[in-house]
Amino acid sequence: MQAATSPTRQVLRLAVGSETCVAPIDAVHEILEAGRLTPLPRTPDFVRGVMNLRGAVVPVIDLAARLGAAPSTLGKRSCIVVMEAAGDEEHGTLVAGLLVDAVYEVLDVALDDIEPVPPLGTRIAPEFLAGMVRTRGQIASLLAPERVLAPAELAGLIAAHAP
Repeated sequence: MQAATSPTRQVLRLAVGSETCVAPIDAVHEILEAGRLTPLPRTPDFVRGVMNLRGAVVPVIDLAARLGAAPSTLGKRSCIVVMEAAGDEEHGTLVAGLLVDAVYEVLDVALDDIEPVPPLGTRIAPEFLAGMVRTRGQIASLLAPERVLAPAELAGLIAAHAP
């Protein structure tokens, strides 16, 4: 007789500055080597520029800067994680690249092991998180792509930054 197992969710483990984060794999389209970006004038620090992805212009967001930390410095392991976030009627679905410091692996996390975000004690603002997960002996922040890449909020922040 087999013991009942908790349903799982696949997540991508990645590094954002000194933080270990995980992102739901179902929001990830692909992972690319950090390459050449075209900078955009009059945008906030978290907008690193745009890239050409098979003929489509895709904005690239520096995830560390978006989460309130210092902008990332490109390194050997830097990657762009292309993700999708649902928008609203005015701002449709957004496909964007998230610049991260490293991508490690895809993990299965039991839904029972996803804990609520504590009101205090996280370096990442709770509004960007969907929960906390214990993985590889560490606590990792489970990103909420629909909040990190909220199209209406990003559009507002970019518009407010333009002179």
